Parts: sequence; structure tokens; C-alpha cells
Amino acid sequence: MENVESYRQMIRQIISERAKIPYAYLDLELEPVFDRENDRYLLIVFGREDKKPVHFALIHVDIIEGKFWIRYDGTEEGVATDLLENGVPKEHIVLAFKSPEMRKYTEFAVC
Repeated sequence: MENVESYRQMIRQIISERAKIPYAYLDLELEPVFDRENDRYLLIVFGREDKKPVHFALIHVDIIEGKFWIRYDGTEEGVATDLLENGVPKEHIVLAFKSPEMRKYTEFAVC
């Protein structure tokens, strides 16, 4: 659990850096959302496409029991890649967007 605070800082930095990259397809805004109390970290995309409102999470990562749980990752490079490049061991990364049955076939943590 000694890594939790450094993990919090790391995911905030990763998401904040991603928020600076313009959204590729439409003129939409990106906004980091950090729920520090519940260790929930998101990158929200919002705006309008023609007259329709657009709003969705591009990234959703939780920190649970000292591990990164990647709930959703709509980026091309992948948040897991960013975490690995920052020295996070694979056993501290859960690809939560995959079913528990499928996680055992990845190189990452099952839970």
C-alpha cells in the first residue's frame, strides 16, 4: 500500500497530459475529473456534434487495494502502456474492461 499516493499522483499526471492533446475527430473539450476520496480518475470528453450533445469517458481508472483498475480506455496508445513506462509492475494493473475469465490470458493482474 506504500505505492498508493505515488500511484494517485501518477494517474493524475497521465490523465492531465492526455487532456492537453486535442480530440482527433471533432471540436470537443477534454476535462480531467479526479475523485480523490474514492480513487476514481477519468478523462471526460464533451461538447456538441452538430446540434447533439456529446459526453463520454475516454479514460476511467480506479485505484483499488493498491492496483490500477482500468475500467475503460479509449486511447490509441493505452493507459496501461503509460503505467508500464512509469515503472508500474504488470501485477499492479488490472484490465477491468476485460471479463475476469479473459484477464487470465493477459500479462496483467487478474484482480
